[in-house]
Amino acid sequence: MMQMIKQESALAGEIIEFNTPCEANVHLEIDQAIFRQGMSNLGAAVNVITTKGDAGQAGFTASAVCSVTDSPPTLLVCLNRAASVYHIFSENKVLCVNTLGSNQAELSNLFGGKTPMQQRFAQAEWSELVTGSPVLDNALISFDCEVVSSQVVGSHDVLFCQVKAIRHNPSLNALLYFKRSYCEPQNVC
Repeated sequence: MMQMIKQESALAGEIIEFNTPCEANVHLEIDQAIFRQGMSNLGAAVNVITTKGDAGQAGFTASAVCSVTDSPPTLLVCLNRAASVYHIFSENKVLCVNTLGSNQAELSNLFGGKTPMQQRFAQAEWSELVTGSPVLDNALISFDCEVVSSQVVGSHDVLFCQVKAIRHNPSLNALLYFKRSYCEPQNVC
């Protein structure tokens, strides 16, 4: 069963009509809580983002990572400017996106919390590829990148990262974050 929703447009003062299933929630005024609730329903791979350079070594857990283009191969990574690791990443200008396997939720929690940096890195085996950023040895996939530009958006910097090297372990399943919980994709492909 569908219900008709009528909403006055703030832009043009006109009435907008659209149909929606009765059980669907429609929010036309979006605050932070509604946005975050909506985003919790957008499943994403869990990544540990690492850097190492003159400013030091650091890492954090992120799901706000995606492809931008394949020519040149570029990812974007979102980094909160209030994060304790922000200045290290912004000064080093290199990073590695390490996508975690389904058995690595503990590592995600370590890099997502207040654990001292040295203890975070001590819990796994790391190597390097091109940029010197730590590459997780048993990651599903690692993208070793140079940060080529950034854009300030609200509380975050969007880092545009040109991929310099990739290491892939296709035998693993990804660790996903969905509805505020870790999960593993089912092997249906």
